[in-house]
Amino acid sequence: MAQHEPPAGATETLTQAIDRVGSPVEFLRNQDWPSITFPITAEFTNWRDEQRAWRTTVGLMDQSHHMTQLFLGGADLIPLLESLSPNTFATFRPGVAKQLITVNRDGYLIGDGILFYNAEGPEGLVLVGHHIQIDWIRFNVEKAEAAGKDVHQRLDPNSTMRSGPPTYYRYELQGPEADRVMEKVFGGPVPEVKFFHIADVRIAGKDVKALRHGMAGQPGFEFYGPWEDHEAVHGALLEAGADHGIREVGAKAYSSSPLESGWVPTPLPAIFGEDFAEYRAWLPAARAGSIGGSLYSEDIQDYYVTPYDLGLGRSVRFNHDFHGRAALEGHAEHQTRRKVTLIWDPEDVAAIVRSQVEEGVPAKYLDFPKARYGFYQMDEVLQDGKRVGISTDAGYVAFPQMYLSLATVDAALQDGEQVEVVWGEDPVSAKPQVDQDHRQVRIRATVAPAPYQEYARTTYRADG
Repeated sequence: MAQHEPPAGATETLTQAIDRVGSPVEFLRNQDWPSITFPITAEFTNWRDEQRAWRTTVGLMDQSHHMTQLFLGGADLIPLLESLSPNTFATFRPGVAKQLITVNRDGYLIGDGILFYNAEGPEGLVLVGHHIQIDWIRFNVEKAEAAGKDVHQRLDPNSTMRSGPPTYYRYELQGPEADRVMEKVFGGPVPEVKFFHIADVRIAGKDVKALRHGMAGQPGFEFYGPWEDHEAVHGALLEAGADHGIREVGAKAYSSSPLESGWVPTPLPAIFGEDFAEYRAWLPAARAGSIGGSLYSEDIQDYYVTPYDLGLGRSVRFNHDFHGRAALEGHAEHQTRRKVTLIWDPEDVAAIVRSQVEEGVPAKYLDFPKARYGFYQMDEVLQDGKRVGISTDAGYVAFPQMYLSLATVDAALQDGEQVEVVWGEDPVSAKPQVDQDHRQVRIRATVAPAPYQEYARTTYRADG
């Protein structure tokens, strides 16, 4: 879950910024949003080696610093969350986590994050993820508190915005050798834990919470606990993995992990309708993010997605009333897009890189391992000159040596079909994160599953 939070002292609200500029699209395309950073070591060996580790041996990812955490509690909290989210809370209880999603009145996605139910008590629940959805939850908790409801919250920003250590350390252990490493850590069999369930374990004599899930398309656990225990737990994991090729995963490699897990980290939040007017007047403009990419439309709704467009429909349940339910039921019955991986043509990728060392106007710079230069990366996907989708996160994975992007495309498109990703902006936005002197190009790409399969290298290479 990559993120960089904006300055906390900004005073202009999102409403004021849009009124000043004239439209949400122009504001977001031109906002000077800081480049996304992870406040951990960039590379421990090198990012290619670290990427390969979670596919071939085992990788240890430090998630302690770059995520926003919102600690929540109160007797009225679950009913409040239930009114905001399509997720069901009928069986939600301590020891379980869920991928919490929220939508607007028209059923379009605001964001998602992981909601941990650690225990009963004042801060027994914690929502972890990008600040985009967390800010929407904060706003509603604040309103509920003002209305006398028994709800409360505590924000724990990421380490670039916080003074002092985080509340929790978080270490992700992923890869085909992860279970063998954990057998050493536990001195016996790995506990049988269901997917997205939380176990209480002991590591290096410390009490540790362990969430069973897969971050980079591989099995593993997310271990977390009080910050004061982080050195002991971290050291024990590294020691147990020494004979199994363990690699610490630095910021560069970690940023590319969603490409393999198939998780779209930052869809543009659908917060620009009438039902969000009060929220936009509350939200600092500096927290709204920025759009990067070739998709250009004056209508902000052209940037919206539904949960079904990004493969999040599995989290939707219509067994309760929530904001946007009627519209979301309509989207469920008429799903027009689906999430895919686009495998970029290697010759077209090489041509973009080559343009940087040739005379003339180069193509938009293509970074490795991640090519994201806006908080919301939104590139147009074409087939026969017609827009058929939006490409989001893009980057390179060293195993199996491919440039990929995650995209939402017309549901009629089949795996194996050819499309084009438009790379570069026209018109070029004013934000400093984009090369002001560049030309737009088209990259051939092949539609593949998300997460992509191991046989993608031979099956889904683009022709040419």
